[in-house]
Amino acid sequence: MNKRREEGLVISTKPKTQPVIYIISDSIGETAELVALAASSQFNSGKIDIRKVPYVNNPEEIPEIVAEASAFSCMIVYTLILPGLREILEAEALKYGIPTVDIMTPMLEALGKIEGKPPKLEPGLVRKVDEEYFRKVEAIDFAVQNDDGKDSRGLLKADLVIIGVSRTSKTPLCTYLAHKRIKAANVPLTPEVTPPEEIFKLPPHRVIGLTILPQQLHEIRQERLKALELTGNADYSRMERILKELEYAKGIMQKLNCKVIDVTNKAVEETASKVLEIYYRGERNGKEIRLLI
Repeated sequence: MNKRREEGLVISTKPKTQPVIYIISDSIGETAELVALAASSQFNSGKIDIRKVPYVNNPEEIPEIVAEASAFSCMIVYTLILPGLREILEAEALKYGIPTVDIMTPMLEALGKIEGKPPKLEPGLVRKVDEEYFRKVEAIDFAVQNDDGKDSRGLLKADLVIIGVSRTSKTPLCTYLAHKRIKAANVPLTPEVTPPEEIFKLPPHRVIGLTILPQQLHEIRQERLKALELTGNADYSRMERILKELEYAKGIMQKLNCKVIDVTNKAVEETASKVLEIYYRGERNGKEIRLLI
């Protein structure tokens, strides 16, 4: 227990008459704490001290934790996923006559019956799910903030930067990637605007170029102009202009030495699959190179 005393996780300084609920968990103990608080609120016998002992994954820790808890008028509420840890805790608590409440096991057993399969028995999965969710939200927010080259300062923070001429589905692609927890920014390429210098500082596998057949791009831009109720004779949709833009974009992509994906007649999901393949292969190769160095 010395280590946990130093960390300030368990302190036994209060008199034995002070009611104490010990929360013992293989994760942060938030679930058991909420249940304990809800139950204790139903009593008016005085304040009940709730103490959390989180991240208990070593069976050797349990006898010391229970021995220290025995100095109080206490009970133990626990969320331990691994059966071995639960058995040790119950046995130790029995030695001191400490009542215990197992929060997780009844729920796991009941769910197992209706699921028709055993639980994973992996501690901390709720926290991992929460982390995945917040990474996704962060990636979506990043895609919005860094859409269409709005802020070049964010490019160096991006997992991926998508480049290409207008109407090559850069924004939908970045949004799709964000739902895969990839922070993706996109930069439009046009002959009149010099690309931000930040994209030239990124490793090639973190920049993906999108191209498309001129005729399909012409049709897409024509439809776009109709939707905006603008004239179909605008320079934006003229074939001469489209060829000029595509040629300019090709030159930038060659200078960057980045991978180029032809999005002609491709769904966003199909393009995203190719993008992720390029990105993860590049990440793996980069790690291998760093290890060799």
